[in-house]
Amino acid sequence: MTDTPARLLKLLSLLQTPREWPGSELAQRLEVSPRTVRRDIERLRELGYPVEASMGAVGGYRLVAGAAMPPLLLDDDEAVAMAVGIRTAAGLAVEGLGEASARALAKLEQVLPSRLRYRVTTINAATMPVLGDGPTVDPEVLTALAAAVANREKVRFGYEANDSTESRRLVEPIGLVANRRRWYLVGHDDDREDWRTFRVDRISRPEAIGVRNTPHELPAEDAADYVAGKRSDWGTPTLHVVATFQAPVHDVAGRLGDTPGDVQPLDERTCRLDSFRDDSMEWLAGRMIVLGCEFSVEQPPELIEHLRALGARARDASARRTADDSPSE
Repeated sequence: MTDTPARLLKLLSLLQTPREWPGSELAQRLEVSPRTVRRDIERLRELGYPVEASMGAVGGYRLVAGAAMPPLLLDDDEAVAMAVGIRTAAGLAVEGLGEASARALAKLEQVLPSRLRYRVTTINAATMPVLGDGPTVDPEVLTALAAAVANREKVRFGYEANDSTESRRLVEPIGLVANRRRWYLVGHDDDREDWRTFRVDRISRPEAIGVRNTPHELPAEDAADYVAGKRSDWGTPTLHVVATFQAPVHDVAGRLGDTPGDVQPLDERTCRLDSFRDDSMEWLAGRMIVLGCEFSVEQPPELIEHLRALGARARDASARRTADDSPSE
C-alpha cells in the first residue's frame, strides 16, 4: 500500500481493535515492510495517538487510553451495523434509551464521511422501532446485573413477584435476555436451589456480593433458550397450544417462552397464543396461571385436562383449609 494517508488510516483502524498486533502481522495486513510499519507508528505518535510497544517474542503494538484518541473509523458494513443497533436500542424498554439513541445516531452521522452518512441517514429514516407503554428498566439496574454476569459474581437484589409480594434473592446470574420489550435475568436461585427467570423491571437494589459463582449446569443451550422455554431436561413431545387471554398483548408476550409472532392481539384487552411448543405440561400450565388474568385453552386436550386437575386440587386444598379453620364445638 503506497498511499501513506490511506495506510495510516488503515493502521489506526487495526489498532482500534482491543488486541496487541505483532509488527510482522501489521506489515502483512498493510502489504509493507516491518520498517515501514515502525515509521508509520512513529508518525501516529507524533500526531498524538498513544501507541504502546512491548518487546519480546510475543511483543507488538496496541493503542492505549490517552489524551488524544483516533477518530471513529468504520467500514461500510460496520457503519450500517452500528446504525441498525442504535436504532433498535430505542425500542428495548430501557429508561431514557430512546433519547440517548437519537443523540448517538446524530453524533455518528456527523463524524462519518458523506458516502457512509447517506447510508446511515437512509436507515435512520426508513426504520422505526416498536415502542410501547409497558414497564421500563432502570439502566443502572441493567448495568449492575450485566457486570455480575460478566464477572461471574453472585448478586443479591429485591424482587417483586406477580402478586406484589416482595422478597430478597441471592442468585447466580448466567445471562440477560431481551424479549418482546422486556428484559429477563436468568440465574440459579440459591434459596430455592433451582433455575429462575426474573423480570428486570421488577428487580431493585442489585448488589454483587463478591462471591464467585458455584458452577451449575443450565438446562438449556443458553439463557435465551431458557427464557424461550427450550429446556434440555424436559424432552417432551411438541404440543400445538391455542389459548386466549383476557389481557393486553404486551402483558402476555414474552412470559410464556413464546417467540415473536406466537402471541397476537385480538383487541386492546385480549390476545391469543397459537404455537407449537416443546414445553412440559407442568411448566406451561404454571406460567399461564401466574399471568394473573382470565384465560381459556382450546388445545391440546392434555393441557386442558392438566389445568382441570390443578383446579380440582386447588379447590380441595382450599376446602380442607376452610374446614380446619372452622371453630370446634
